[in-house]
Amino acid sequence: MQEASPITTQADFVPFTEEMRKTHTILVPGMLPLHFSLMQAALASCGYKVEVLQDTGREVIETGLKYVNNDICYPALLVIGQLLHALESGKYNLEQTALMITQTGGGCRASNYIYLLHKALEKAGLSNIPVISLNVSGLEKQPGFHLNASMLRKFLAALIYGDALMYLSNKIRPYEVIQGTTDALAQKWLAKLSDAFASGKAQALSNMKKLTKALASEFAKVPIVNRPKTKVGIVGEIYIKYAALGNNNLEKFLQKQDCEYMLPGVLNFVMYCVDTYLTDYKLYGGSFLKYGANKGAMWYLKHLESILHSALDTAPFSAPATYEETKAMVKGVIGYGNNMGEGWLLTAEMLELVHNGYTNIICAQPFGCLPNHIAGRGMINKIKEIAEEANILALDYDASASKVNQENRIKLMLATAT
Repeated sequence: MQEASPITTQADFVPFTEEMRKTHTILVPGMLPLHFSLMQAALASCGYKVEVLQDTGREVIETGLKYVNNDICYPALLVIGQLLHALESGKYNLEQTALMITQTGGGCRASNYIYLLHKALEKAGLSNIPVISLNVSGLEKQPGFHLNASMLRKFLAALIYGDALMYLSNKIRPYEVIQGTTDALAQKWLAKLSDAFASGKAQALSNMKKLTKALASEFAKVPIVNRPKTKVGIVGEIYIKYAALGNNNLEKFLQKQDCEYMLPGVLNFVMYCVDTYLTDYKLYGGSFLKYGANKGAMWYLKHLESILHSALDTAPFSAPATYEETKAMVKGVIGYGNNMGEGWLLTAEMLELVHNGYTNIICAQPFGCLPNHIAGRGMINKIKEIAEEANILALDYDASASKVNQENRIKLMLATAT
């Protein structure tokens, strides 16, 4: 009788050592091109060699299907597929390559992506590849990777600059006189901000104020022509709403449909994650020390938010609602204790977008994502009671979903756009 294979434990995983920091390239799955480019610069300034993967297409999905069960969360399949596809591409020296993946620590399956990745590496015969967990919960630690206060400040600065670039680009691109001006300007600022990270100046609050103000002022000078556009908001599960690989290049499709589209910034989600602990502490109790730490983190995040919004208020732009204003929109609509996955924030972002004129909303969600089905699709009727003009399409994404069908449903939504 054949013996069962031994179960792989965390102790069996190859650690990322201090020596590897000097020799290894860390591969990171892509999601937000602007933000991740800046986070790559932030990590480089800390002494890590990082490459954000850009591979998309059916071959990445097929690789994911090869190593991950199709019943698992679609973003997990894509992220692992992108990483394994890169390792099998022949582009990298596998003796000097490591992987990095985020780990939330919440109840969502995202907390388990790292174990699915280890299992996939084992199946592919690549168990020697070290995997770094990027988390603030102390879930897994690596001797050669240190997420300290300095690095966190740089990451948060990258999010602020990324949110500013994303917001301003989405505001200007549909109306630019010379096509491509906006994207060229965004790339110019990515280079400038990357240099600021390299010199250690990007994360200083005084420099953030100057740089975000200068960034917004330069975008405000881009020649535009006012013409009627259908305004579309994009919300949903964090990976699917932001990653072109996850949403079948949704943003490019909306550009072809002559729309102005808007995505809520990542800072809102980070503040929501911190706020979640504060809410849970009030409801269920917990560590007072962690409560105090999260209170301090929320204070710092609100200070960063004020810097961002001050820049986005540069004429002719106007800043979106603050986190607290967005949160207040769902008071009495959905409970703040509903904070699994995107939770109540998903409902709040839809209401905030409608309030700012983006009455046509695409709720992009992985097929079978329970939090999104409850706080997204499940709240559509309630949102329409509050905002009758809301035109909301809940759109599922999966490895077997038809891109043509998805795009046809979007066209139908746009045909009834307000």
